[in-house]
Amino acid sequence: MITIPYLTALSTYFSYGLLFAFGQFRDFFRKIFDWWNSTTDLQGYAPICLGLEDFYTRRLYLRIQDCFGRPISSAPDAWFDVVERYSNDNNKTLIRTTKKSRCLNLGSYNYLGFAASDEYCTPRAIETLKRFSPSTCSSRVDGGTTSLHNELEEYVARFVGKPAAVVFGMGYVTNSAILPVLIGKGGLIISDSLNHNSIVNGARGSGATIRVFQHNTPSHLDSVLREQIAEGQPRTHRPWKKIIVVIEGIYSMEGELCKLPEIVAVCKKYKAYVYLDEAHSIGAVGKTGRGVCELLGVDTADVDIMMGTFTKSFGSCGGYIAGSKELINYLKNNCPAHLYATSISPPAAQQIISSIKVILGEDGSNRGAQKLARIRENSNFFRSELQKMGFDVLGDNDSPIMPIMLYNPAKIPAFSRECLKQNVAVVTVAFPATPLLLARARICISASHTKEDLMKALEVFSEVGDLVGIKYFPAEPNKQHLEKCTTKED
Repeated sequence: MITIPYLTALSTYFSYGLLFAFGQFRDFFRKIFDWWNSTTDLQGYAPICLGLEDFYTRRLYLRIQDCFGRPISSAPDAWFDVVERYSNDNNKTLIRTTKKSRCLNLGSYNYLGFAASDEYCTPRAIETLKRFSPSTCSSRVDGGTTSLHNELEEYVARFVGKPAAVVFGMGYVTNSAILPVLIGKGGLIISDSLNHNSIVNGARGSGATIRVFQHNTPSHLDSVLREQIAEGQPRTHRPWKKIIVVIEGIYSMEGELCKLPEIVAVCKKYKAYVYLDEAHSIGAVGKTGRGVCELLGVDTADVDIMMGTFTKSFGSCGGYIAGSKELINYLKNNCPAHLYATSISPPAAQQIISSIKVILGEDGSNRGAQKLARIRENSNFFRSELQKMGFDVLGDNDSPIMPIMLYNPAKIPAFSRECLKQNVAVVTVAFPATPLLLARARICISASHTKEDLMKALEVFSEVGDLVGIKYFPAEPNKQHLEKCTTKED
């Protein structure tokens, strides 16, 4: 539960209220002028976009859209090139320039640093590109399965500790297309209240009944399960055909680790299946990078369906589902993402295989272990220093995601633009991706960041935090710690 300071909440509500009031005022006169000057006859067609439906986009988002979707023109490494843009019409249209700014990258999911050129992965991906071409131009069941796809599925299953796995070309689809295959009408999905949108869409598309439990609260999950099992299906009160509890390993907007041991215990108690989304945890946490099961000491046999993506720690694209051989065979014969979608690109598959080999040490070096140690050290150091400075930082230790709470809508563009002026690129997140009051800057730490990189970011954040006014807690008495911290590499 996030506790918002009273005055901060009050000022945030006031700011949104002011924006809403002025927006409605302008819309009122806009309708009058449009009616007076209208020369368009829709001939019976309804307006394709109504005023209220795009109110937020027009009156709030467009004013600060320069803070989002900034184009880059290099690999998303620790530092990357950000393309400069400008607007001549109050941010309605952004025009790209040929100028670039070299910025410290604190927004990409490049947790282990594989997104940039790698001495082991890159040559093998290039060779695969020459051998197989950029795409199979077919679905897996037609002509889209290569020897690489079979090898990749074997590596993924072994890496996550499951008997079998199936891979897909897109991480989002892995959730949204799999859940409707696993469960349907007469089934029950119990979802964490802060689950990713791909899970939400997959659950809605399944036709199953959906219930939500309080974020990361096993006791509430227990009460929801007990109540739903006692009541049964709506109207008929028949027993549920199937119950699946869906959670995430690390929640992407909060940086929190799921309480997996407690949730698994509750699911065992009520004979419910566990669906674990490890998009942000696989490869990033755990002694050998095997995710939250390894980090929290949970046997993978107790997690029925393990899902993850290759877009974060592995520097590639796509996703996977790992489970029993019976489950994977069923999915391969029934999942539309496997039957109809184009298979994952061969160079992308090779990139994943190569990165897993590096993590496991099968490349003949200990670089994988060093990367895992570095991201853990970087994440815990950066989070600790932010908290010392007085920032309101979410998330748990070892998590490479650390949201800095901004709250007030005016502070979203202010923080983003001021950081960019000092060549630090950050990602800001606001409604509807987060609740209205809980706007934040989401910082993603990478193993490719050096201590000098992190120190620069901390110095910029400290200066901008004072300027914008987002240090909501008192700083530690000795606030010269930044100057005293060594910048020598470990």
